[in-house]
Amino acid sequence: MKKLLIASSLVAATALSGCSSMNTSSHALPLGGTVQTDISADIEVGEKITGQSSATKILFFTLGADTEFADGVTYSAGGASAPMIPFIGGPVESVKAAAAYNAIKSSGADVIVAPRYIVEKDDFFVFGTINVTVEGYKGTIKSID
Repeated sequence: MKKLLIASSLVAATALSGCSSMNTSSHALPLGGTVQTDISADIEVGEKITGQSSATKILFFTLGADTEFADGVTYSAGGASAPMIPFIGGPVESVKAAAAYNAIKSSGADVIVAPRYIVEKDDFFVFGTINVTVEGYKGTIKSID
């Protein structure tokens, strides 16, 4: 009986304990800057290209996502953006980067000119799907001066 009481007390203590987090925020000042360079690129704009990627989210895990990404791009979502590093920016940003990679790889482009992302996200807390399609124009770098 004593062992049962100790075991149930441990289970109750574990169930009632929780994690806490602290967020300290401060107001940010807008920072503007310009970069000037003597480098110019000649980019030939070609036909329209598209790429698609999707993933399934179960709890905190993303399954079925592509494993190759376009890197070095910053995605913006209403001001809440971060540089795209797969799995750090979140599952939507990773799927966007995979769609961009698929568009570039399948078309042989160097860059996507005027990309437009269509994001379809169904999220039911424990389960969700993310589908991203990117459309733009094939950009081929002819020369860099």
